[in-house]
Amino acid sequence: MKFWDSSALVPLLVDQPDAARVQSILRDDPELAVWWASDTECASAVARLEREGDLDVKAAGQAYQRLAELRASWHEVQPVEEIRETARRLLRVHDLRAGDSLQLAAAWLVAEYRPATLEFVCLDHRLAQAARREGLMVLGVD
Repeated sequence: MKFWDSSALVPLLVDQPDAARVQSILRDDPELAVWWASDTECASAVARLEREGDLDVKAAGQAYQRLAELRASWHEVQPVEEIRETARRLLRVHDLRAGDSLQLAAAWLVAEYRPATLEFVCLDHRLAQAARREGLMVLGVD
């Protein structure tokens, strides 16, 4: 099982430059762990692409359907106090936004506080840098 950040989930939903890379990672290990708010973050990305004209109504509908299919099979990390506390610590140590600190904290919980045991799939360079500094093996970002 790998932990997937929302930045790596979006190319599974819509055609983007990194789609082939993340699809390959998913084929190698189809078991996903994701943060509780990833569904909303992904829906937000699809809606933004539709508003900006990068997706038509049909493509957006297909992306939402793929998101529902993924969500039905993923392991969702629920919001618990441990994640909030860890996210606060991460914000003090790394240059992260609140949502990214929650993603990284959720991955820490999945790894049972042993980061070297978990692969972190991410396309966000800032978050990937923080994840590497925390000891996670990052996939997706060069």
